[in-house]
Amino acid sequence: MKLLATAFAVVALTYTCWSQPITGVASWYGERYRGRPTASGEIYNPDKLTAAHRTLPFGTLVRCTYQNKSVVVKITDRGPFVKGRIIDLSKAAFAKLAPTSRGLIKIKLEIINKYLEL
Repeated sequence: MKLLATAFAVVALTYTCWSQPITGVASWYGERYRGRPTASGEIYNPDKLTAAHRTLPFGTLVRCTYQNKSVVVKITDRGPFVKGRIIDLSKAAFAKLAPTSRGLIKIKLEIINKYLEL
């Protein structure tokens, strides 16, 4: 019966979050981790617009703004594990905001949505 089969399907819920923006330091990580699995199980590619955050659910979309530039990234990994930093951006995401030679930038982080798997 179809109804019984759907009972075992994974349920996904997407909702909008209207939380206040967070300001803090962003860093980036790149080639060293290319091809390795992230905490979410996705394979890391520094050319994609992804990021690591300590607590946001995997799949959450976040807008990062630096000066007048912004980029939307998907949370696929855990980190940063350095005190004072709020997010690790992929190399491509960081490069859309500032030259990677900067290493660190102070950004505004806004949650666009959260993705939860039940």
